[in-house]
Amino acid sequence: MLSRLTRTRAIALSAVPVAALLAVAAFAPLPYVIAQPGATVNVLGEHQGSPVISITGAPVRETEGELRMTTIVATGPDADVDLGDVADGWFRTDRSVLPRDTVYPAGKSDEEVAERNLADMADSQHEATLAALSYLGRDPKKVKVTLRLADVGGPSAGLLFSLGIIDKLDGDGSGGDLTGGRDIAGTGTIDADGDVGPVAGVALKTQAAKRDGAEVFLVPRSECEAAKAGEAEGLRLVPVTDLKGAAESLRALERGGKVPSC
Repeated sequence: MLSRLTRTRAIALSAVPVAALLAVAAFAPLPYVIAQPGATVNVLGEHQGSPVISITGAPVRETEGELRMTTIVATGPDADVDLGDVADGWFRTDRSVLPRDTVYPAGKSDEEVAERNLADMADSQHEATLAALSYLGRDPKKVKVTLRLADVGGPSAGLLFSLGIIDKLDGDGSGGDLTGGRDIAGTGTIDADGDVGPVAGVALKTQAAKRDGAEVFLVPRSECEAAKAGEAEGLRLVPVTDLKGAAESLRALERGGKVPSC
């Protein structure tokens, strides 16, 4: 009986089931996803052999510089993430551990999530086009914009799509490029009124932007602290709340004017 054992022996014996439980937990699937920096795509250029932005019904200008949308890559809702994966993610700056239900809707398979992300991307492209044409005072019935970006889902490229359309149609409004010839990256949803919304994984997206040569990163103002946590040294963080402010910040960068910062 336990009452007749020494204290040391009792503790040693009681540790056996705890160790067994920890061993099981180390290999049991946990409700998390692991995310890391993904690809960036210059919306002013081509992706997989096709222009990302194609415009008909209005003159299109040649552009210099880049507007890079940024992405993250995350394990899917059906992926097994164990204790070792989570521990590794917590101690690395190029990984994030996120609760699964903050990234994916409950009960959805990989295929269902992929379909939803593509639908969100299509909606984002439509809203981005309306926002850009409204900003420029162009009639969406006369100017047709086609956006192509295969294998990328979600709404977070909206801001960069809008800026790309503006640059191709109007540049900085004075004959120059909206980018000022710079490599600009960023993230943010957008609606038809031009309002910019927050997105997930900003700290990882700043790392992707820095890795691919960006000098400036446009970030939803509410995500400034997350952007600074990305530890992308030398990347200039410019907060934005709407399309007008984003375009004005880029013009100010080009002309050496005052630009907001995180």
